[in-house]
Amino acid sequence: MQIPIFTVDAFTNRPFSGNPAAVCLLENDMDEDLHQKIAAEMNLSETAFIRKLKPGDDFTKSSCFGLRWFTPASEVPLCGHATLASAAVLFHVQKNTNSVLTFVTLSGELKARQVKDHIVLDLPLYTAYPQELKEVEELIKAAVGDMSVQDIRYSPDTKKLLVRLSDTYDRCVLENLKVNAQHFLSAEKTGKLKGLILTVKGNSSGKGHDFYSRYFAPWVGVLEDPVTGSAHAVLSSYWSEQLGKKEMLAFQCSRRGGELKISVRGDGRVDIAGQSAVVLKGNLTL
Repeated sequence: MQIPIFTVDAFTNRPFSGNPAAVCLLENDMDEDLHQKIAAEMNLSETAFIRKLKPGDDFTKSSCFGLRWFTPASEVPLCGHATLASAAVLFHVQKNTNSVLTFVTLSGELKARQVKDHIVLDLPLYTAYPQELKEVEELIKAAVGDMSVQDIRYSPDTKKLLVRLSDTYDRCVLENLKVNAQHFLSAEKTGKLKGLILTVKGNSSGKGHDFYSRYFAPWVGVLEDPVTGSAHAVLSSYWSEQLGKKEMLAFQCSRRGGELKISVRGDGRVDIAGQSAVVLKGNLTL
């Protein structure tokens, strides 16, 4: 069996930056265990599987597909960068003729559309609620040591903890922070976390990025994710409230780095736009 596979760098316009995802095009149903085996073989933060929903569907002409995401360790309910990568394969490689693509996923229907040289993802917007320090104090100390923390929020829908560092810190401090995410596994005692977001406020002058972040998810086998759409579904809600803005520009300052254009809508959803670069095309032989 041959499965077309692609590697796409998401949230960047150039190869070897942004967040890489593998994307597989499934002509037919595949044994369930093969999804996880392929994701482990690719060993990227996410491998996406696009499948046809009914006989006669076509990757070039159809507008609705099934989509699943796997880390090397497990299936996840939402992945923004691998959704952008999937849309890039359909739009740019398969030359899909539709203006909007719909993906049926564990997080409901997600839409992707092309706007100039960006792909815009329509994602759920997730609220993060105030979190008591005592419950997560050991984890935060493992992440940032004795650095000053300004706010702590928890998103129950995504199981992500958002930790805002003091406004006295800038992008460079967050970028240069040495984090050993493997230590989070023993430091996290609540059993309710799947990811940790560290964030700082951006430039208050109105120019440049509104906020910066880094994202760690050792609980699903990803020590640090380079650019994370699902984390920004939480960050967008938080920073929109904090800054009083609906339109924002964000940067995830991992080693590879990536930029996201954010538009918080009034219907409980968020448009997150980014660019992409297809860096590898091939076939899996099974």
